[in-house]
Amino acid sequence: MKNIVLSLIVIAGAVVADAGTLSTSDWPQWRGPHRDAKIHDADPWPLSLKPSHLSQVWRVDLDKSYSGPVVVGSRIFTTETVDKTIERVTAFDLSTGKKVWQNEWAGAMKVPFFAAKNGSWIRATPASDGTLLFVPGIRDTLTAIDIESGTKIWQLDFTKEMKSPLPSFGTVCSPLIDGNFLYIQAGAGFCKLDKTRGKIIWRTAADKGGMYGSAFSSPIKANLAGKDVFIVQSREAMQIIDASNGNVDWVQPIKAFRGMNILTPTVHDGHIFTSSYGGRSHVFEAHLNNGRIGLVEKWNAKHQGYMSSPVVVNGVIYHHLRNQRLIALDLKTGEELWNESARFGKYWSMVANGDQILALDQKGILRLFNANRERFDLVDSRVVGDDTWAHLAVAGKNLVIRELNALAVYQWKPVSLSSR
Repeated sequence: MKNIVLSLIVIAGAVVADAGTLSTSDWPQWRGPHRDAKIHDADPWPLSLKPSHLSQVWRVDLDKSYSGPVVVGSRIFTTETVDKTIERVTAFDLSTGKKVWQNEWAGAMKVPFFAAKNGSWIRATPASDGTLLFVPGIRDTLTAIDIESGTKIWQLDFTKEMKSPLPSFGTVCSPLIDGNFLYIQAGAGFCKLDKTRGKIIWRTAADKGGMYGSAFSSPIKANLAGKDVFIVQSREAMQIIDASNGNVDWVQPIKAFRGMNILTPTVHDGHIFTSSYGGRSHVFEAHLNNGRIGLVEKWNAKHQGYMSSPVVVNGVIYHHLRNQRLIALDLKTGEELWNESARFGKYWSMVANGDQILALDQKGILRLFNANRERFDLVDSRVVGDDTWAHLAVAGKNLVIRELNALAVYQWKPVSLSSR
């Protein structure tokens, strides 16, 4: 456990964030607009990652963070832990890298000694509704900031409000925005907030908090069998939460070594995929019975996930595993279509655009490959940074890469179809 606990928890994460003031090219939250790491209605990417096709626009050095960047309009928002005592959020101009505003507050803690190798800095990815930016802090706080001015609107301390233990490994969950409300796994449970005032409306699916509770995953919203629900993965189970009232419809135990359920559950065509460290991969199908959603396991397989959430393209799951290999599984049957022999870094974040998939490796390598049922169809690869634990963000023609100690923007260059 010494080398895995924090490595696994530090990466956090299908509903669209409130789209009233957001555009389809924004990247407003964990795993993108639909929380599924997919780009919709975009032109195909060039078939090369060379500088002639993908150029670095700017790069700035920063302090450490595991949070993924958020892009709204012409601004990028990113977090950092400064001098081991301060949490800071900065807005940068997307085109120039110029700092627009900055806000900070006291926020630091030390994770347990066996996880200290991977650091005690901010983890969760913020979310924006186009007006406010919601930033989870490592000490189970949530801060709302006006995205234009950088003014702090409100700040909530869940440990004080809910009398809950401080998460021993820090807050990891990335918030989900749905209309006028915000949802987050914090305060030793799953909470619904009034996003304009920062007031907790309800808490459900309570856990132990502290060392043995406190989620490592992030929720999604989905319509299952005609009912709107939240799919919430805790340390020990995947829970189906009624979106209308917070009642727990179903609890599905998910075996994991010491509660290492990390990846974001993935929904596709009524099927839910999840995978855990020390457990197995599973696909469940939802059924409605007397107004409540229940799950039936369709298949399970030996493959163990870790930190990386998969993408699903044309009914195929592309998943980076605990053993640092990439596999393709048939979503409906669980059949292993291929298993790439090469071993990669400890973490991948992936973004799909049609049949193309970009993968950012923890080692700072960006890969472009095609969705292919037959083999790992690598198109190109390129070194774009050092340690890259944060999730890749794609906003229009821009790729935003948060290295552990830097933020960089790359941009696709216009190319003709013949030179793709």
